[in-house]
Amino acid sequence: MRNTIAFVLGGGQGTRLFPLTQLRSKPAVPLGGKYRLIDIPLSNCINSGLNRIYVLTQFMSVSLHRHIRQTYRFDQFSGGFVELLAAQQTMDDGTDWYQGTADAVRKNLRYIQQAKDADYVIILSGDQLYRMDYADMLRSHVEAKANVTIGAMPVKKEDAHRLGVMRIDATGRVVGFLEKPQSEAELEIVRNDPAIIDSLGVNAEGRECLASMGIYIFNRETLCEVLEKTDYQDFGREIFPASIRTRHVQAHAFDSYWEDIGTIRAFYDTNLKLANEKPDFVLADPDAPIYSRARFLPPTRIQGSNVTGSVIADGCRIGRNTTIENSIIGLRCIIGDNVTIKDSIIMGADFYESKESCDSDVDATRLGIGDNSVIDGTIVDKNCRIGAGVRVANDEGETNSDHGQLMIRDGIPVVVKEAVLPSGWKIEASLSHA
Repeated sequence: MRNTIAFVLGGGQGTRLFPLTQLRSKPAVPLGGKYRLIDIPLSNCINSGLNRIYVLTQFMSVSLHRHIRQTYRFDQFSGGFVELLAAQQTMDDGTDWYQGTADAVRKNLRYIQQAKDADYVIILSGDQLYRMDYADMLRSHVEAKANVTIGAMPVKKEDAHRLGVMRIDATGRVVGFLEKPQSEAELEIVRNDPAIIDSLGVNAEGRECLASMGIYIFNRETLCEVLEKTDYQDFGREIFPASIRTRHVQAHAFDSYWEDIGTIRAFYDTNLKLANEKPDFVLADPDAPIYSRARFLPPTRIQGSNVTGSVIADGCRIGRNTTIENSIIGLRCIIGDNVTIKDSIIMGADFYESKESCDSDVDATRLGIGDNSVIDGTIVDKNCRIGAGVRVANDEGETNSDHGQLMIRDGIPVVVKEAVLPSGWKIEASLSHA
């Protein structure tokens, strides 16, 4: 991996993850109680022996930049780095924002050209959950003598409409590529014989489509040539359909856990599965750990409460007679007595309130969750103040609606970052003010 550099795409506005992306970019969204989404591709790089990494950012990137600067530092002898490349105005590239995945890399092409000792460039997404050794993918790329290799995962045709889908020949070479096929006729263009998928070393098991994982390896010269000689803005929609006619594009099969966290529903379901007794994605893998910022927090303290099937992060204080079921409890969560939290994600807080601050305003709603409150099927973003006797649950079965500091998306209530829900607050009560 010494002759390889990585580009991690920081994503656009992340509208489908709103309101979690109201004040942060997608890769900065918290995950699993103590991580952020960006920690996944960066940890995969480090565990694969790849330590020259550029992260391309543009939208609401302050917290993402802060997290990366505080977390990923290499010693001076390794030559490794995680370099932030924010969208910027230049003399050569104009003033436009990144217009797509390929355009984002093109606007930073100088860093690829300057890396004379790099033969390969791996391009990654910053908002997916998976564990992969990129060295295996690079090995198959070299053995196939490919110009481009695409990480590919077998999926059922019912799931193909939201992904880039490719058709391959018996050698694994990509001979067709279509971004998000919607009709049966479009699916037929890229459908594969299951026997061909099996020949890649994975079991098709009725999955006739090979979906792009958003993980690409380019020969350095190929990537520079494609970006310099075209104005294509997106890899999936434009570059790959054009490249398969003139270049060797190979598929690298992957059949372990992979999830694109692009919607509130996907974020909610993916997080709660991490709390299962036997989760599909295991955070505690000694051979490939997930790295994040060291915060030096005290252990969590629980006072006579019942916690089942949940993940509790560091620095929490949980009161008496509280019930927590099938939930993710993030850093520095302060939870009162007689609280019920079920099927929920509580992201926690960035800081502890000082005693002086609490004493100065005795009527203020404290940081955390007050006594006798109920949080059911909900995402509570960071630094929220939820008073006593509050009920947050989608009892009316709404799909998408706004209630001030709480929004319902994909049927899931989301308490927005730094919201204040005073004692006794309920969604029903807020409807009268809508």
